[in-house]
Amino acid sequence: MSRGIGPNPNRFATELFDGLPARYDQLGGLLSLGQDRRWRSAMVGHVKAGPGESVLDVATGTAGVALALRDATGAQIVGIDLTGRMLDVARRKLEQRSERGVHLVQGRAESLPFPDGAFDAVTFTYLLRYVSDPSATVAELARVLKPGGILASLEFHVPPNAFWHAMWWCYTRGVLPLAGGLTGGREWHDVGRFLGPNISGHYRHHPVTSTVEAWRAAGMTDVGVRIMSLGGGVVMWGTKAGNG
Repeated sequence: MSRGIGPNPNRFATELFDGLPARYDQLGGLLSLGQDRRWRSAMVGHVKAGPGESVLDVATGTAGVALALRDATGAQIVGIDLTGRMLDVARRKLEQRSERGVHLVQGRAESLPFPDGAFDAVTFTYLLRYVSDPSATVAELARVLKPGGILASLEFHVPPNAFWHAMWWCYTRGVLPLAGGLTGGREWHDVGRFLGPNISGHYRHHPVTSTVEAWRAAGMTDVGVRIMSLGGGVVMWGTKAGNG
């Protein structure tokens, strides 16, 4: 479990994100220096699905990735998230677009309310830092994926280069809380202050190599990793063993 979350990561995540939905998309882009859109596009680009197929987007938040998946694939998208207030904003987005191809469910990534092999592809974003057992969560995500289906993810990362790591450390510990507070109020200041130490702590306990091993242990093959934006983000993808 990532440092700073405590013994109940689900409760922590709910409390952390409850105050964020109204401006989540705008501020998320600002605080990632505009990189989140590139990262999402890179992840969605690995999803091989089409009309008549189904894709599960886990930790869907305000449905940004779910809508990108819908636009890119034409598949039926199911978005699941722990936080009800995030899903309320997502529903308003879908209503504004008259979007009928994205369906929202409230639930836990660690215990998905779907049968084995229910989806042609599964995506998840910014998830594993908020669960007690990342490896078990990856196995649960793979459980609902059909053999031959694609699993793809997006997460923050820590730049490996010493210079960019120092810049990243200064940004996440200094600029991020200040910018969050000025643009989004106390809730975003708190998230900005939390985020850098949480990311660092996560990778001390769960480096990318161990996450790749967790994917392979869950039955994923051809696992790929792309470090993006000088190391600030990481996209992963793989194919579930077996015939689709």
